[in-house]
Amino acid sequence: QVQLVESGGGLVRPGQSLKLECQVPEDFGFDRPMAWYRQSPGNQRELVAYITSGGTSNVENPVKGRFTIARDNSKRILYLQMNNLKPEDSGRYFCNRMYGVTAWGPGTQVAVSS
Repeated sequence: QVQLVESGGGLVRPGQSLKLECQVPEDFGFDRPMAWYRQSPGNQRELVAYITSGGTSNVENPVKGRFTIARDNSKRILYLQMNNLKPEDSGRYFCNRMYGVTAWGPGTQVAVSS
């Protein structure tokens, strides 16, 4: 079974940064729009940002100006640079396709607290 593997989460203070990575398996088909999602307790999983195979990207309004999504097609890695983190950014972060999501990986936990 294809397994997405997210990493890079942690516990940080407000205003600090984290960089998440998602290693995508070779047979996943990386040549498609990819996205980061997050889920906080009691809430549904929500889209954070997406990027096309050509590099065109979009981040959702709550994180606009603070988060940047990127990808390395040769290494099949998806990145999420998160700057000026806020407590409301806390949650579990997942990567997956932008359209037609497949099985979710374990995600990586982000906690922002003073």
